[in-house]
Amino acid sequence: MTNKTKITVVGSGYVGMSLSVLLAQHNDVTVLDIDFEKVDSINNQLSTVADAEIEVFLAEKLLSLNATLDKKLAYEGASFIIIATPTNYDTDTHRFDTSSVDSVVEEALALNQSALVVIKSTVPVGHTQSLQEKFQTDRVIFSPEFLREGRALKDNLYPSRIIVGSECSTGEKFADLLKQGAEK
Repeated sequence: MTNKTKITVVGSGYVGMSLSVLLAQHNDVTVLDIDFEKVDSINNQLSTVADAEIEVFLAEKLLSLNATLDKKLAYEGASFIIIATPTNYDTDTHRFDTSSVDSVVEEALALNQSALVVIKSTVPVGHTQSLQEKFQTDRVIFSPEFLREGRALKDNLYPSRIIVGSECSTGEKFADLLKQGAEK
């Protein structure tokens, strides 16, 4: 029996929910969310989004998946912290609101001294580098997602590409985890 990697996914929208289910096939995944109803749904093996594949996996697959509102519990012992929080585009300022991503990065780095923090949310070019500089760390990387609403798990199971913006071995291990969960 192999040791499972502990992964925390912050956010349970399409990106977070599909990644959580994908990775929970072979790893211990904890979803951290601020919405009690979403946490309760996940803990009752229900999807927080409309996605047929996610619903089937939750109902039929043996997944190591749980959810919590407790940041300390979620971050403790995680090898990877995946950020999948909203970054809505403001049409007035022509900028992404990265405040949720930024605050999660700060909390994750403060509460876990070793995890690789992987941003899966949409952020502007150069944002990850600015976070690395701000927090003086190379433990924050970016990995873009290529998902369709309603087909997010399928797109993770059959990815057209996997991109991880890191040259470190831990970044490579994260890419391997995504490949491990994929069917093709």
